Amino acid sequence: MSLPDLSQRLAALGANEAHRDRVLRHWVQALPLDQGRRKLEHFLPQALRQALPALMDELAGLARLLQRHPGEDGSARLLVGLGDGMTVESVLLPRDGLCVSSQVGCAVGCAFCMTGRDGLIRQLSSAEIVAQVALARRERAVKKVVFMGMGEPSHNLDAVMEAITLLGTAGNIGHKNLVLSTVGDPRVFERLTGAGAGPVRPALALSLHTTKAELRARLLPRAPRLSPREIVEAGERYARDTGYPIQYQWTLMEGVNDGEDELDGIVALLKGRYGVLNMIPYNSVPELPFRRPSWERAREIARQLHQRGVLTKLRDSAGQDVDGGCGQLRARALADGVQPVQWRERRVAG
Repeated sequence: MSLPDLSQRLAALGANEAHRDRVLRHWVQALPLDQGRRKLEHFLPQALRQALPALMDELAGLARLLQRHPGEDGSARLLVGLGDGMTVESVLLPRDGLCVSSQVGCAVGCAFCMTGRDGLIRQLSSAEIVAQVALARRERAVKKVVFMGMGEPSHNLDAVMEAITLLGTAGNIGHKNLVLSTVGDPRVFERLTGAGAGPVRPALALSLHTTKAELRARLLPRAPRLSPREIVEAGERYARDTGYPIQYQWTLMEGVNDGEDELDGIVALLKGRYGVLNMIPYNSVPELPFRRPSWERAREIARQLHQRGVLTKLRDSAGQDVDGGCGQLRARALADGVQPVQWRERRVAG
């Protein structure tokens, strides 16, 4: 089910725009149907009222909780079951954030990521993306959504932008708190800056990981062949246009992209830019050869960059203590089998 499909179904039940917005708001904000100043029986057409309980059950079935792994940092990694039996991962982040997936698998094939090992399996529909937010909001408030989970959002751009538009309207999430992450696909910049740009323009996170074009081609083998400088220049134009600083993502890997030459390259590339460098020590995966540097080394790198004029934030990947790097939960579930967990729903408005 896509969000346009859902709108068409609501229209066939007699819903006008106000009726549709009320139903979508209840769904995406995880609100009880009896909540609101105007009772639904005084507002919605009879056919829609009669169909609504079954429709809400159907929407809830788009994303079901299969496993929940809480971390000591206040995060929780969720294994989410889709209607066809496929699984993706979402992450409840500290400070009311949520990381969602946009694909089952990924076609980019980043050398350090578990998600892309099996390639792209299928796209998520826009309703399945939003359903991850509705699922998370049954547990706790969600005030920020980042598209940094499984998949490359630019490869499913129509569905991602449909989801972002709903989350930024009926979902009651501030536009700058919707963060679209990409490896630097030109289609993202074209979509967000051209005449077709929608009413909600998200903030951008650009996966950089290195300042060296040749190394980036090895680490991200099927990413668009834009050089790191071209990616940064495109990001700078978007940042100046929207007023949202770009988040440059750097997965820090020992012996790969943590050398002094990379620090010099970062300063040359990012000093004076309207953005912030998010440096995230690698979440080690036993099946892959990359390793996480010591926290002391990571902290020293961030300190040096900050002193040299690059705003740098050293971030820990949420849920390190539960081995929750993207794709790991799904891989373990495929190997071991999964069973739905029982959990107590709490209705929380976002």
